[in-house]
Amino acid sequence: MPEVKTAAIIGGGVIGGGWSARLLENGIDLRVYDPAPDAQAKLDAVCANAEQAFAALSQIRCAERGSVSWQQTAAAAASGADLIIESVPERLDIKRAVYTEIETAAAADAIITSSTSGIMPTELQAEMKHPERLMVAHPFNPVYLLPLVELVAGEKTDVKYIEWGKRFFAGIGMHPLHCRVEIEGFLSDRLQEALWREALWLLHDKVATAEEIDTAIAYGPGLRWAQMGTMQTFHLAGGEGGMRAMLAMFGPCLKWPWTKLMDVPELSDEFVDEVGEQCEQQAGGLSPRDLERVRDSNLIAILQALRGNNWGAGKTLANYEQQLMQATSDG
Repeated sequence: MPEVKTAAIIGGGVIGGGWSARLLENGIDLRVYDPAPDAQAKLDAVCANAEQAFAALSQIRCAERGSVSWQQTAAAAASGADLIIESVPERLDIKRAVYTEIETAAAADAIITSSTSGIMPTELQAEMKHPERLMVAHPFNPVYLLPLVELVAGEKTDVKYIEWGKRFFAGIGMHPLHCRVEIEGFLSDRLQEALWREALWLLHDKVATAEEIDTAIAYGPGLRWAQMGTMQTFHLAGGEGGMRAMLAMFGPCLKWPWTKLMDVPELSDEFVDEVGEQCEQQAGGLSPRDLERVRDSNLIAILQALRGNNWGAGKTLANYEQQLMQATSDG
């Protein structure tokens, strides 16, 4: 399997920009393609925020950052790249067209990953000449701070690439999660969207505002979720009896008509405007870039606190720092 010295980024938006920042921080040179006229300015802004974030997150840094070169086509970006990361819009036809172009120029041993948040890799690779080298590597925004990356194989993916992915992504400070069953939305997004769907209903039915809904998470369960997931949190909530006691007490409630998780409110123009306006008011005049910096600062504090206890995502950060220290001493 190739050592990744150069990576291609196909699509430099929020996710592609986040991948770029993390890879650059790990000394990997990039070949970037994005046809949008403002793509370079947007990616530069993400990388600038990420540079500040990395400096605050850890005093241990990679010895040398990677470089960026912008390319005119996806094929040109893929040429000479050891790893090709596709982060284009969530449309199957667009992604398949990109893979067709990539394969005209990619090296025979180049690995291709998709950042898709829910399209099945088997559908992605259906028209590829070499489908065995494509897998999903689904990250989470901001990619340069959040360590989780879901690895998903399609029917034609060679298992050796999943094993390679586990090693590679761990080596750049991430926590790879192999989603062993190919399913739409994978694991994390299925869970996230269930909560989002219910939140939209609460807002739609005038039960709560966007700010009240976020408060209900950010000041309560969200703090638990930062270091324990749903299952472990509810296991603890059962006291000495654990999850068994929790299910005995509250399991019957799951059949009560509390939620509308199997239904979605009509996303009319009026409702979309209402949701958008409330979220803009909630931002209190802060621009998206301002909010990104607030978000990054909060995530850094949480990650560093968890690192002090060698727990959860903080343990991933501690392991990554150990790798960097070892690399520095070996150098």
